[in-house]
Amino acid sequence: MSRRISPLRDFLNRESTSGLLIVAASALGLLIANSPFSDYYFSTLDLHLAVGADWYLIDLSILKLINYLLMSIFFFVVGLEIKRELTTGHLASIKKAMLPFVAALGGMAVPALIYLSIAGGVAPGGWGVPVATDIALAVGLLTMIGPSVAASLRSFLLALAVIDDIGAILIIAFVYSTGIKFSWLAAGFICIALIAALKMVGVESTLVYSVFAFTLWFTFYKTGIHPTLAGVILGLMTPNIIRRRTKIEDVEDGSVSVIEWLEHKFHPVSTFVVVPLFAFANTGVVITADSIQGAWQSAVAWGIFFGLVVGKPLGVLLASFAAKKAKIAELPEDVNAPSLLATGSAAGIGFTVAIFIANLAFTDPQMQDIAVLAVIVASVVSALISIALFKVLTKR
Repeated sequence: MSRRISPLRDFLNRESTSGLLIVAASALGLLIANSPFSDYYFSTLDLHLAVGADWYLIDLSILKLINYLLMSIFFFVVGLEIKRELTTGHLASIKKAMLPFVAALGGMAVPALIYLSIAGGVAPGGWGVPVATDIALAVGLLTMIGPSVAASLRSFLLALAVIDDIGAILIIAFVYSTGIKFSWLAAGFICIALIAALKMVGVESTLVYSVFAFTLWFTFYKTGIHPTLAGVILGLMTPNIIRRRTKIEDVEDGSVSVIEWLEHKFHPVSTFVVVPLFAFANTGVVITADSIQGAWQSAVAWGIFFGLVVGKPLGVLLASFAAKKAKIAELPEDVNAPSLLATGSAAGIGFTVAIFIANLAFTDPQMQDIAVLAVIVASVVSALISIALFKVLTKR
C-alpha cells in the first residue's frame, strides 16, 4: 500500500514545528548554561571523540561533531530544497525568481553594510552574521500569524529564504574556509566526479551513495573547507527525476521525485533532531551582569542587532521596489510596502545559520558569545516587530 504525501505542505508544516522546537531547545540551552549544571554542559560539549589515526584521523569535540557532521544533514536538506525550488518550485523560471532574488540581495547587502558601518573598524570579519535568514523560524512565524498573511507573501518569503541560504552557503565557502589543503581538495573534486559518473550510469543504491557522501565529507574536513558544504553539494547534485520502486506517492501527481523522496526521509531528521540539537548546543551563553554590559558596549553586538532588525526589512523593501520601478519584477498580488516590511522583519530572524556563521567568523570564545547573544536578541525583536506589523495591517 502506497503512502501519500504532499511535499510542499509537509515541508511548511515541518518548518513551523521546527520553529517551536528551536525556540524550546535554545531556551533549554540558555537555562542549563546559567544553572548549577553549567560546568557539566560545557565540559560535555568539549569532550573529544577520535576515530582513526594518521591521515585518516577524525578528531572532533561533541560540539564540533554536531556542528560539522550532524549539521551536514541540515545542509543536505537545504541543498535538496534549493534544487527543488530551482527546478520545479518558486524559482523555476526567471519571472518567478526575479523578485525574491533581488529582494534577497537587498536583504543581504544592507545588513552587511550596516554591520560594517558600526563594527567594521573592530571586527570586519563578522559582516556575514546578519546576512542569514532562518527558514524554519521565519516561515513558522508567518504560518503562526495565520490568515493576516497573504499566501503570496509566504511563497515570497520561502523563495527569498532559499536564495538567502544560497548566499550564506557561498559566504561560508569563500569567506570562512581557511588553510585549504589542495591535495585533499583535489580528492574532493574526484569524489564529486565519481558521484556524477554513478548518476550517469544509473546507479540507484542508497548504500553506495552514502559511502561516497561520507567520503566527500571527509575530504572537505581534511581540506579546510567547512565539511557541511559537502551536504549542500550532494543536495544540489540530486536529480529531480521520478523515483522508481517506492511506496510513497505525491497526492498531486501520483509520483514522487528523488528529491521529494529524500526530503521525506531526511527532513524530519534535520527538523526534529539536528537543528534543535544544534540550537541547544550553540545557544548556551552564560549571561551575567558583566556579559550583558560587554554586549551592550560591543560594536559587534550592535552591528549584528541593527543588521538583522533594521537592515533585513529595509533591504528587502528597497530592493523590491527598486525591482518594480526598473520593471524587472512585479510585486505579488495584495502586497504593499507595510506588508513587505513585515515580511522583511520575519526574514530578520537569523538564528540557526546566523549562529553557525558567528561561530566561524569569531575565534575568541567571548566574542562568539557576544555574537550569539546579539543574534538571539535580534531574532526575537525581529519576530515581535513582524507580528506587530501584521496585526496592524489586519486591523486596517
